[in-house]
Amino acid sequence: MKRLTTGLADLDMILGGGLIPGSVVILAGPPGSGKTILAQQICFNRATAEHKAVYYTTLSEPHSKLVEHLEAFPFFDSGSLDSRVEYVHLGDMLRDTDDLAPLIDEVVRKALDDEPALVVIDSTKMLSDFVSDQALRTALYDLTSRVAHSGAVLLLLGEYTPEEMLTGVEFALADGIVHLAYQSREPVDRRTLRVVKMRGTTHLGGAHTVQITADGFQVFPRVESFLTDDVPPSAGRVPTGLRGLDALMGGGMPNADATLVLGPSGVGKTVGCLNFLAEGLNRGERCLYVTFQDTVDQLTRLAGEFGWDLTAACAEDRLMISHVPVGKLELDVVAAVIRHRLAGSGVTRIVIDSLAEMAHAAREAERFPAYLRSLLGVVRAAGASLWVTSETRTFGPMEEPLVGLMFLFHNVVQIRYIEHCADVGRVLNVLKMRHSRHDNGVYDCHVADDGLVVGDRLDHITGMLGWTVLRDCPGESRVTD
Repeated sequence: MKRLTTGLADLDMILGGGLIPGSVVILAGPPGSGKTILAQQICFNRATAEHKAVYYTTLSEPHSKLVEHLEAFPFFDSGSLDSRVEYVHLGDMLRDTDDLAPLIDEVVRKALDDEPALVVIDSTKMLSDFVSDQALRTALYDLTSRVAHSGAVLLLLGEYTPEEMLTGVEFALADGIVHLAYQSREPVDRRTLRVVKMRGTTHLGGAHTVQITADGFQVFPRVESFLTDDVPPSAGRVPTGLRGLDALMGGGMPNADATLVLGPSGVGKTVGCLNFLAEGLNRGERCLYVTFQDTVDQLTRLAGEFGWDLTAACAEDRLMISHVPVGKLELDVVAAVIRHRLAGSGVTRIVIDSLAEMAHAAREAERFPAYLRSLLGVVRAAGASLWVTSETRTFGPMEEPLVGLMFLFHNVVQIRYIEHCADVGRVLNVLKMRHSRHDNGVYDCHVADDGLVVGDRLDHITGMLGWTVLRDCPGESRVTD
């Protein structure tokens, strides 16, 4: 069935391909959730001279205010007013009558005469203030059934509560129900979109993150809604770029694996990320780096200290660095960045630095395990290799909500501090590799001119499994021949 696209690719995907011509869709939600901006953005995105969008207002904002509020958005085109997007005020038909028939007749007449692609009524909820429930049901039935013959999508907006959505006559008549919600929380409030109902299509379930920015209404599909196929292990190894590590991993990471690197703050995890990234760039691969603390400039300067020119790689579109400030971090936004980059430019290496920051800043601890499992599935289905860091306590294990999630990763590498008398060093060991042999030893590790380097094996270490301070055993050599 041919669909009317909303002009928002991710929203179309959530809706199952867009809006069905002739359907009735209710856009419900409290004030401030984004109903009016979304409806008008769809109008300007999809209306044409042949099939315009007609935007009816009842007793809400005056047209002058609606247009004034739109002028800052890039989708708004003043030259399209009337020719492509027409605003019509219905308020006068409500002031002196308790009969909705004249209003319904006007909307139906215009839909049949002008053949618009989209008809919006903002808002239909206040119609219940003028007539009885029985009269409202009859009027809305006449409206929806008659406009459907024109082939236009009828979009009804209203500030409905969840309780009203269960009993309102509009919702029984609607082909689709899209609920926008607004959640107050610290430090950043959250907006979401949920498709409650959509006849004739398979939509994506769940609450999808919404952001209203200078570019307008943006929606980021919930990654758990994606069903990825199981991907059989592919042959080959991916060099990590860390000198000495590939030998411990049987020749490198198995292709398209997800590797987790654990360690406390300052131990060298970010430098290891840059090693992994630089190796891919040197091999002509496309790479993505997602960071929550270091900005693009900070990462570029750090990489430059080791001789890696990230600026040139970004200019050549072989590298994208996505800096998501912790205060604005949303799980679905991160997933959307990764998903679009995988689909658009053939990324083969992805770095996320770090998992602990993402889990804590997102403030969705209960959701995080399912989210992470789905995100790893999307990356693996695309055949990309994933390198993820996560911070532990200096002398202890991971904290919630990361405990118990290591099973989701194919490979786990640990970097820890060690006490050498009056000196503090670093050690590295490969904790786990799924379906692959690896070295179980503990090795000296340090930051050199070419990044993070794995050195000699250490045979006399205490405290590895008890999460105490690591120390060399007194009186014994710490390095084997």
